[in-house]
Amino acid sequence: MGAQQSRSPWPGTVAVGAALVLGAWLLNDGGHAVLPPAPGTGQALTGFAPVSVVPPLGPSRPTRIRIPTVGLDAPVTGLGLDGAGRLQTPPEEDRNLAGWYRDGAAPGQRGTAILAGHVDNHSGPAVFYHLGSLHRGDRIEILREDGRTAVYQLYAIEVHDRKDFPDDRVYRQAADAQLRVITCGGGYREDRGYDGNVVAYGFLADTTRPGKNV
Repeated sequence: MGAQQSRSPWPGTVAVGAALVLGAWLLNDGGHAVLPPAPGTGQALTGFAPVSVVPPLGPSRPTRIRIPTVGLDAPVTGLGLDGAGRLQTPPEEDRNLAGWYRDGAAPGQRGTAILAGHVDNHSGPAVFYHLGSLHRGDRIEILREDGRTAVYQLYAIEVHDRKDFPDDRVYRQAADAQLRVITCGGGYREDRGYDGNVVAYGFLADTTRPGKNV
């Protein structure tokens, strides 16, 4: 993230049903000398994306996101659009907070659920700092307000230059239950922030009932 940029850090367009919402979200950076982890070339999408065969859930607001492999456990807040029609960002001062696009699919619901958050701020690493270190097969657990948990399995982790961002692949509403988790990544320049975005792609692999361990 970077204090020098106030616009949305996600490039491209967000598809919401039949509507297209223009976005230009580049998360600001804290200006640290060490870049966050970047996904290896072996984590890129190869062939066709897996399709979830797990029955989707109904709508329910997400409350927490957990990624056991990197020890992430963070609350989730809803994100809307700003006055320019761009996706808002979570408050920069809260390093352990993820955002969910509340006008899109809920986690576990049919469609593409979109979560995003800062990679860092001026105090150091933030909620999705380790997103680029994940691997295919890792799982992301999203707890919902109805007590159920949507469990996604990752099938690709990629870094995209914001000048060549694959809008359709990231934001298109899927026919099954899919997940995209987005943060900043790629190279960094102090005068313009990060050059791109890290995107983790997942499909719904399991759901749990209230009180059941994942």
